Amino acid sequence: MIELRGIAFDHRDRPVLEGIDFGLHPGERVALVGPNGAGKTTLLLLLVGLLRPKAGELIAFGRARRSEADFHEVRARVGLLFQDSDDQLFCPTVLEDVAFGPLNLGRSPDEARDEAFRTLSVLGLDGFAERVTHRLSAGEKRLVALATVLAMKPSVLLLDEPTNGLDEATEQRLIAHLSGLDQAMLIVSHDRTFLERLANRAVHLVGGRLSEARLHRHPHTHHHSHLHLHLSQDTEDHHGAAQAEDHRHG
Repeated sequence: MIELRGIAFDHRDRPVLEGIDFGLHPGERVALVGPNGAGKTTLLLLLVGLLRPKAGELIAFGRARRSEADFHEVRARVGLLFQDSDDQLFCPTVLEDVAFGPLNLGRSPDEARDEAFRTLSVLGLDGFAERVTHRLSAGEKRLVALATVLAMKPSVLLLDEPTNGLDEATEQRLIAHLSGLDQAMLIVSHDRTFLERLANRAVHLVGGRLSEARLHRHPHTHHHSHLHLHLSQDTEDHHGAAQAEDHRHG
């Protein structure tokens, strides 16, 4: 569905991504992990054309994407949940925020309104439609922001820290909902329980390089399981410290 070939990106002349190769296939739920500042959010923004690489090629849905016009279709088919919900919510009420995407895709006002109500309902947000968005709690904003993405019925979901601000019960409801979706997903999260429940593949970004990681689960003596990331042998020595950090916080 989406492929990156040799993608490089600099921020203020500082290399952030160097020679990134990556492919996202139908049905995959890929965990994108790495230390703070590694460029995970940058990579998501590149995928929808909000940032442009200095080198490399991005192919989405069978076509190379280079210009702003090329990314119009991509943004209609790829839903990006921003890390900060306030970057996603800009309308006075929840209903207007959630209906905005469907309207922008050409659906009628009635269709957009129906889709907004349906999406709010499946996320447990019945009764939120007329609430003032900026008065919501952080967790409520997070779910509404996700609703704005899901209401567009994208083919791919890019989720940047989706569980920020959620309590445990709400997180479990979110996991149950996302687990039932068919969309391919690329998920950035420091919430290892969330990734353990949802992801079926992982990649590790550190030092500007992306490598495949192997997921496995096993019990610890304190009777809960951890998600562990195992890098390929050729990068293991170079990134050992980062992997050890992932293990400690798994």
